[in-house]
This record gives sequence, C-alpha cells and structure tokens, in this order.
Amino acid sequence: MVRINFLLKKSAPIFEWLPNYKREYLRGDIIAGLTVGVMLIPQGMAYAMLAGLDPIYGLYASTLPIILYTIFGSSRQLAVGPVAIVSILTAAGIASLNPVGTADYLLYAVTLALLVGIIQLGMGLMRLGFVANFLSHPVISGFTSAAAIIIGLSQLKHLLGIEMAGSDKIQLIVSEFLENMNDIHLITLLIGLGGILVIKGSKKIHKMLPGSLLAVILGIVLVSILSLEGKGVSVLGEVPQGLPTFISPSWEMNKWVKLLPIALTISLVGFVESYAVAKTIQTRRRDYKLDANQELIGLGMANFGAAFLKGFPVTGGFSRTAVNDQSGARTGLASLISALLIVFTLLFLTSFFYYLPTAVLASVIIVSVLGLINLQIPVQLWKKDKSDFYLLMATFIVTLTGGIEVGIIVGFALSIILVIFRASRPHMARLGRIPGTDVFRNLDRFYQLEEHSDTLIMRVDGPLYYANIDYVKKNFDKWVEEKGKKLKNIVLDTHTITSLDSSAAHALEGWILEWQGQQCEVFICGAKGPVRDAMDKWDIVKLVGIDHTFITVDQVIDMIEGKINKEDKKKIDPYTLQSND
Repeated sequence: MVRINFLLKKSAPIFEWLPNYKREYLRGDIIAGLTVGVMLIPQGMAYAMLAGLDPIYGLYASTLPIILYTIFGSSRQLAVGPVAIVSILTAAGIASLNPVGTADYLLYAVTLALLVGIIQLGMGLMRLGFVANFLSHPVISGFTSAAAIIIGLSQLKHLLGIEMAGSDKIQLIVSEFLENMNDIHLITLLIGLGGILVIKGSKKIHKMLPGSLLAVILGIVLVSILSLEGKGVSVLGEVPQGLPTFISPSWEMNKWVKLLPIALTISLVGFVESYAVAKTIQTRRRDYKLDANQELIGLGMANFGAAFLKGFPVTGGFSRTAVNDQSGARTGLASLISALLIVFTLLFLTSFFYYLPTAVLASVIIVSVLGLINLQIPVQLWKKDKSDFYLLMATFIVTLTGGIEVGIIVGFALSIILVIFRASRPHMARLGRIPGTDVFRNLDRFYQLEEHSDTLIMRVDGPLYYANIDYVKKNFDKWVEEKGKKLKNIVLDTHTITSLDSSAAHALEGWILEWQGQQCEVFICGAKGPVRDAMDKWDIVKLVGIDHTFITVDQVIDMIEGKINKEDKKKIDPYTLQSND
C-alpha cells in the first residue's frame, strides 16, 4: 500500500498535494482560478485565431489540457493553455503544408498536438529534461523578442482591417503591409487601438483588473449598439455552443513525417518557456519541488487532451502564470477552477461573442507579446559578455528574417556550437607561488609571483578529452618554448581536471614521453580519484613514476628544492590518499 501511494505521488503529483490540502489555501485558489479563467477566455480565443483556427478552438484547448496538466504536472502555479509563441509556430508549421480547407487544417492541428504530446511524454519518461539546458538564455531571449515582433506584426491585418497573406518573415509582412496600407479601415483601427488602451490602462488602475475581458465586453457592446458590423468591422460571428466533441487525429505516417519538424520545435520551445516560468515561481514558494522530467510528462498529457478534443498545442504561459501566482494560487485547484469557468463559458456564454470584433482579439495578442520584448538583456550582454550578445543577435535576426521555426533551430544549433567551442578551449594557467606562502596562482593574473627558471607549473581547468587536447597541447608547447633550454621540471597541476577520456590519456602519454625525451622531469599532482584511476588504467602513473606524483604543488616544489626526499615522499604517498577521493 505504501509503495502504491509512492508510485501515485511520483507519477501524478496531484496525489501529493490534494490529500494534504489546507483550508487556508481555498480563498487564494478560488480567486486565482477565477482571475486566470477570465483572462484565459479572450486570450484563448485570440491565440486560436493566431494559430489559424476559429477562436472557439482556443476555449477547447483550455479545458481538458488544463485538467490533465494539473494531475500530472509538478508545478502548482503554472497556468497551461494556448500561448502566443506556440500558436504562431502552429500556424507557420501547418501553413507550410498547404492544408485544403478548415477541416484539413484542424486535422493537422490536432495531429500536431498529438505528436507534441508523444515527444514530450517520451522525453519525460526517458529523463531528458536536461535538454532544456542546451537552449541558452541569450538564445531564448533573442528568439522570444523576434517571435514577439513577428506575432505583433502578424496581427496588423486584424488591427487595420486590411488583407495580408500570413507569414512569419518580417520582410514579407512589411511588404504586404506597404502594398495594402491604403486600404486601412479607420473604424477597425480605432476599435483595435481602443482595445490596446483599455488593456494597458486597466493595469495602471489596478494590476488585477481583467483588461482583456473589459476590452472584449466594450468591443461587443460598441459593435452591437452602433451596428458596426454593417460598416465593415469584422466580427467573430456565430460561435458554437457546448463542449467539444471527440476527434481522432490523423494516424497517417506521411502526415506525421511532415509535422515532425514543427512538432519537435514546439515540444522544445513549449517546454523551455513553461519550465522557465514555473522555475521562477517555484523558487519563491519552496513548499514543493519542481521536476523537469515530470513537467514534460504533464505537458505531454496536456497536449494529448488537446489532440482528442479539437484543441491545438498548449504549454505554460508567462503572463497567466504570473497572474495566477500574484492572485494567491497555492495549488493546482486554481487551474481546475479556471478550466471549469471555461466549461461554463462554452455551455452558456458563447452566444455573447457574436459581435466580438477581431480587432479586439488582435489587441489582446499585441499587448501580450509586447511584454516578451526585453531590451535590457542585449544591452547588459553588450557590456558584459560579447559572445552571448552576438549569439542573441544572431538568433534574433535569423528568427525575424528566416521565420520562427528556422530561428529556433538555428538558435539551438548555435547554443550547442558555443558549448562545444567553449569546452574545446578550457581555461589554462601557468602558475607561480605567492611569496611566503604555499599558494600558487596564475602568473597572468597576479603580480610578483615566484617562479623557478627551470620549472614550469601548468594547470587545465575542466575535463581533458578528445575535443580540447589539441588546444591544451598548443598552450603547453608555447609555455615550454618560452622556458627554453633552461627547463628541467614540468609540473602538471591536475586538481581542476574533472575527467580524462581515452583520447586524452593517449595524448597525455605522448606529451610526457616528449617532455622526458627533452630531459625534463615530469610531476603530476592533485589528481582527483576518477582522474587518478584513469591515469592508473592507462599506465600514466607508472610512466611518470609513483615518486613523481603528489597531492599538492608545494610538495612537488619542496621535492625539486630538496626539502623532502624519497623517504619523506613515502610518508605522503598520494596513491593511498587519493585512490578513493
């Protein structure tokens, strides 16, 4: 019985917090659930429109997916549902497949959600949550800012009431706008700008005011009273009432193959966005643990729910999660209440959305994505880390000009390349003694260090493996050459080497033989247990001699200076002391 309870809590975290639910949590959860639900109604409809679907599908994607994430996700404040970036990725990915009609488009959307669910669930079960670490913060920032601009510009057709072909490339969007700018519908523009002012202004009055919902209500009232539909203002029209019916995604392999690249992109981007905001909230809570792999499982299950109930890919959203936390959410009950509010809306309130102008939904999207553009990060990186700045800008420019899908792939690739580049060029130091101490420091960073003219002390910070041995040897050769013919002793301080693979072991053997051939004595000190084990397996310890291995650099120098002899050395035998380190 105890094991069953453990497995339930492990696989479905709801069984951990629900049995221990406290009465004092209820008020905050109810307020947060209702607040986020009210916020989700216009956002869900707007993001469905952004994904290329009818707005009702945004509400469908805000029911069962939320419930499933609440059961299987590890975050207690994350608000799952449609989000801007995933919606635009969905639209871009499906549009490239040239679907025939709305039914075919919907089939692609639910199939895409199914694939995202399979990928995320598979990654969670295989414990691949660490993959998110390969999308660096500069890449995420550059991609998010560029995607926000693309998303905002893509709404110009609804905001201005003009015809524009859909695209996720800025040059094509700007070209379309310039061609059609003379057709701007003034009333539509005024409604859209009014929606933006209402949403932004409400936050200045009180941060908890549902500005998006206020804009929706005012837009509906204005259009219906003034009969603006007859004056060219685009409205939603008939919105289906009732809960979504079951739909089967496509099981055709050729469709899966076509959707796989965008599904992989959405899976990765959605997880990174969701986990980033969930982690931010959890660090302030401390009353539960966030598990990256369980988050993948929760998001995967949420996307399964979207796939079978006419939804589209979902993930955790920045703005709604922040509101959920600020409103007092303590557990997943808040999300369940949000889902119930959406269900209530589907059952009884959809008829009220007939006169909702699409310009207002466009204003909801535009205001939401404006918060994703962060100008402070590139400014900080320019001042403090040029390489990360260039990484951010490369991702930003590629995403703007090449499209969102290409942008994230290039950003991911650049992140990995940068990791490999940095790993292949570890920090290295030539050491000298601080006068009057047994402490050795980098000669390039400290002044007036003591260094024997016939002794070279070298250190490598990080793993020594196949990708960096050429770089390491190049620096070693430079230092050896600088010492010249005076060099008699070479000391390798290995206490900062974390691992040693077979390629590095072979290389190290060659280096030692080369130095010994130049009539130099080679000493090794400070090797950690695993590194010492590797050296022992590859006979490197035997090659330098047990009497030339030490614990610290100062012991080596004492040996060179004659302050200790071989008998003293036996008393501080590092082989015994370090074998289990």
